[in-house]
Amino acid sequence: MLSNGAKFGILRGMLLLTMFVQTTLLLSGLTRGEDWPQWRGPLRDGVWRESGVRSELPTGELPVRWRVPAGLGYAGPAVAGGKVFLFEYEKRAGTIKNDPGSRVRLEGLERLRCLDSATGDELWRHEYDRDYNVSYPSGPRCTPTVDGDRVYLLGAEGDLKCLRTGDGKVVWTKSFRKEYGVESPLWGHSAHPLVDGNAVYCLVGGEGSIVVAFDKRTGAEKWRALSAYEPGYCPPSMMEIGGRTQLVIFHPKAISGLHPDSGEVLWSVPIEPSYGMSIAQPLLAGKRLFASGYNNSVCFALPVGGKEPEVLWAGTPKTSISSANASPIFDGEVIYGIDANDSALVAVDPATGERLWQTKVPTVGEGSRGRHGTAFVVRQGETDRYWLFNEQGDLILARLRATGYKELGRQRILEPTSEAFGRTVVWSHPAFAERAVFARNDKEIVCVELSAE
Repeated sequence: MLSNGAKFGILRGMLLLTMFVQTTLLLSGLTRGEDWPQWRGPLRDGVWRESGVRSELPTGELPVRWRVPAGLGYAGPAVAGGKVFLFEYEKRAGTIKNDPGSRVRLEGLERLRCLDSATGDELWRHEYDRDYNVSYPSGPRCTPTVDGDRVYLLGAEGDLKCLRTGDGKVVWTKSFRKEYGVESPLWGHSAHPLVDGNAVYCLVGGEGSIVVAFDKRTGAEKWRALSAYEPGYCPPSMMEIGGRTQLVIFHPKAISGLHPDSGEVLWSVPIEPSYGMSIAQPLLAGKRLFASGYNNSVCFALPVGGKEPEVLWAGTPKTSISSANASPIFDGEVIYGIDANDSALVAVDPATGERLWQTKVPTVGEGSRGRHGTAFVVRQGETDRYWLFNEQGDLILARLRATGYKELGRQRILEPTSEAFGRTVVWSHPAFAERAVFARNDKEIVCVELSAE
């Protein structure tokens, strides 16, 4: 029989232990910071909402937490739960030749590596043989999508996999080629999977299966919808339109709103980008929806109350933005995006489609020529400060306003290791998490400190 004093001591010890555990978890969370668990961040909107980060770049070099060798890949990293998920390709045979109009055969394997976000140390890996027959064959395109204790992969040739984040064990896998009889798009499967509710939504291809919803727990098909000559490259988006949640799909023939539970098509607006290049994510701009494809863009009033969408304006070569590699972003007043034809960062009035200003300074440099100049644009919270990671490997901090572009500093954090249109590039969207930027090229991944001093 324990005395009252002994009982009190045990209870006090348990209380102190509980407080210690809670405090440790809290401090761990504060130290680690926020996650970037998928393409374009937690809400897939290109906004970094973490506090305690730099408001300017120093004249000296930014602190590097770690650098780790990496394989080939266009897929940006995902960061969640103290882990970095890096999707890459190891070439065994074949010669990489970047011809936008033809496929290239490679032999090799696709691999997901899980790294410790604090040190870069490898925690586990999952790899599988996968030969390529796509244009621009230097690795997978889709950023891993982390959802709780699972991570979802979509490889360039249509291998969809669900793995456990703790140890990399396979939960389920699908092959678009085997199960849907489709050939991979010319530039490979590039539409980052969307996990929402109990489903994972993917662009697959084929008659009646441009978009397919899978049960995220089992991989079983829930529904399929839409037809086009190919699926395109634009990730599925979930949006609030007309007071209801809708799945928005942009493929080479149209942009459509679907019921996420059934695939029922609620509305559709024709838009046909050149060469089937529906790539950039559609953008909600107030009461408008803006879709930008190569050599084509359209802005229309949101369909409300059963009304058909009303097209407000369509872009021309001298107006709007023809986006490709990088998706545009809206600050409440202005649309900012990279034009694939002239490689400029452009500010557009969403009411008219007219360009307010344009500059090549953050992309390929003023005076330079060439198409598909790239910079991935990420807004810092609700401010007018933006982080840009350009194809030269420069991290740029800039102020974007309707009145113009003002650069607040830049530093080279990676070297361009790939090739496009005769110039060396790095075309991989970085992750902003834990008060740092995580970026990769075809040789390494780097974690650079961005916490405020």
